[in-house]
Amino acid sequence: MNQSLKNKKIILASKSPRRHALIKKLNVDFDTVEPAFDEKLDSDVYSGEKIQSLSLNKAMSVLNLPDKTLQNSLVVSADTVVVLDNKILGKPKNEAQAIEMLKALSDKKHFVVTALTVADADTKDIYSSVVKTYVTFQKLSDELILDYVKTKKPLDKAGAYGIQEMDEKYIKQVDGDIENVIGLPTNALRNLLIQAGYVF
Repeated sequence: MNQSLKNKKIILASKSPRRHALIKKLNVDFDTVEPAFDEKLDSDVYSGEKIQSLSLNKAMSVLNLPDKTLQNSLVVSADTVVVLDNKILGKPKNEAQAIEMLKALSDKKHFVVTALTVADADTKDIYSSVVKTYVTFQKLSDELILDYVKTKKPLDKAGAYGIQEMDEKYIKQVDGDIENVIGLPTNALRNLLIQAGYVF
């Protein structure tokens, strides 16, 4: 039996181009479905359970779609948050808020958490894990912050930054998986898929 016959289809519950690029590193065939779930948080106070719940609800919203193509599938979902002083930093609403977030992150250590969920569409079995990475910013001048914000890149990213597009002028140190900071830790995802019976 060849690999395509014995493996379930992977469905990524995300439209994020960064997650699409990262999951391709696993050399798996996948389709994408946008989760029908409102990710709005009830508060900006961080808890691991809250982020795990968001990831799980994303996966379940896809599983509950009336679509027979989900049979023989594994649904993959992820939720990534940036946390400073136990406060979740979401996507900035405008440039002024992006500047405010980057000033708050300047010269400080914070952490980024991604909750991963793999849900079997047939058995409804759930496999999950949480990955945490610590990021320390350099002391950022107003000029550096403004230069970055002018690119508009921070506006669609949690915490107002994308580590993959920043150099050592901005980032002092990363402790842990940098892919986690980008939005999809592929090593952890690979382990979950193996637990779910996927054969690489």
